Amino acid sequence: MGRIIFYEDRNFQGRTYECSSDCSDIHMHLNRCNSCRVDSGCFMVYDRPNFMGNQMFLRRGEYPDMQRMGSMMGMMGMSMMDSIRSCRMIPMHRGQFRMKIYERENFGGKMHELMEDCESLQERLFMSDCQSCSVMDGHWLIFEQPNFRGRMMYVRPGEYRSLREMGMSNMMRISSIRRIMDMC
Repeated sequence: MGRIIFYEDRNFQGRTYECSSDCSDIHMHLNRCNSCRVDSGCFMVYDRPNFMGNQMFLRRGEYPDMQRMGSMMGMMGMSMMDSIRSCRMIPMHRGQFRMKIYERENFGGKMHELMEDCESLQERLFMSDCQSCSVMDGHWLIFEQPNFRGRMMYVRPGEYRSLREMGMSNMMRISSIRRIMDMC
C-alpha cells in the first residue's frame, strides 16, 4: 500500500491532502501543490486531470520544492510542478517483466520483446522509435531520451495502440524503457 501527502506550499507547509490510491483531480482537494512527501510506495504525478499530460515518477522520499524538482529533472512543461492535477499509485509487482514494443502505431513495423531495461532503443535494438506496445507483465517507464532521461510515461499491463495519443504527443520519440522494480 502506498501513501503520498501533497502540500499547498513549499517545504511541507499549508493545507494537505493525503492519498493512498489513484486521484483523478487533486485540485478538488487543494488549490495547488508545491511540495509532497511519499511515505510508502511509488506514484506517478500528472500535470493534467485524469492521468493525462506530463508525468513524473516519485518514490519514497521528500520533495520540498516541486517547481525546482521539475526544472532539475529537465521536465519540459513541468517546471511549474504546482500544476500537479492527478496521481496514480503504482502497485508493487513481483514476478517477471515482459513487454512487446513496436516501431509504428497499431503494432506495426519492427517488433521486439523486452524483459529487462533498455538504455537506448536506437543503439541496442536499432529501432528509430516506439509508437505502440503491449505490456504482458510488470510496470514500466518509457522515456524520451536515452539512459532514462527526459519526459516519461508510465505503462502497466495492457495494449497501447498509440503512445502519441496517450499524452505523448509532445515527445519527439521514445528512446529508453525501464522496469519499475525494487524502486518502491
